[in-house]
Amino acid sequence: MTKAPTSAPTLPQTTSPETGPAMVRTRGFAWLLLVTSVVGWLASGELVLEKLEKLADPSHHTICDVNPWVSCGEVMSTWQSSLFGFPNMFIGIVAFGITATTAMGILLGGARFSRAYWIGLQVGVTLGFAFIVWLWSQALYAIGILCPLCMIVWAMMIPMFVWTTIRNLQHGVIPAPPGLVKTLGEWGWIIVAVLYVGVIASIFFRFLPMFIPSTM
Repeated sequence: MTKAPTSAPTLPQTTSPETGPAMVRTRGFAWLLLVTSVVGWLASGELVLEKLEKLADPSHHTICDVNPWVSCGEVMSTWQSSLFGFPNMFIGIVAFGITATTAMGILLGGARFSRAYWIGLQVGVTLGFAFIVWLWSQALYAIGILCPLCMIVWAMMIPMFVWTTIRNLQHGVIPAPPGLVKTLGEWGWIIVAVLYVGVIASIFFRFLPMFIPSTM
């Protein structure tokens, strides 16, 4: 009597990441990463040029020296602008270059990176986001001066961090319950919007005299 062949165990079915929100699909995420990286890199590059001008000529007025509350030049003269012993904007030049290269590799070369690479990218983006949160707090509550070019970098880091995290959750790089992954994917842009509103509101109320002179 012959024994019926046993079938291989069936693996649990998982939802393809390409069926999730547009921003976590391969090309959608790559485009978001590219746009935020390029804009952040350009802002960081302009800050580098202004910093070099400032070092060559301390009396140099940067392109965003507007008034006592809005001045890139004044912010550049603080210790917070060189936290690690060199100007912070050099970190942006390197970091945004890495994320832009990642995006181009996906879009032009169809690159598929390992889980270790995505974990590394997640760590880098998370540290970058934590750094800009610290810089935001320092600009508002310690320095008391806004740097418009720095604010562009803040604005790019918010969606980059939110969607990199959601992308990695959706693709299983970061283990999480399916319900949480689905909810975050659906609420991704709302989370970004809430963070933007929070930053704008904090700036408005901190610098109320600049917006409403009668409150001085």
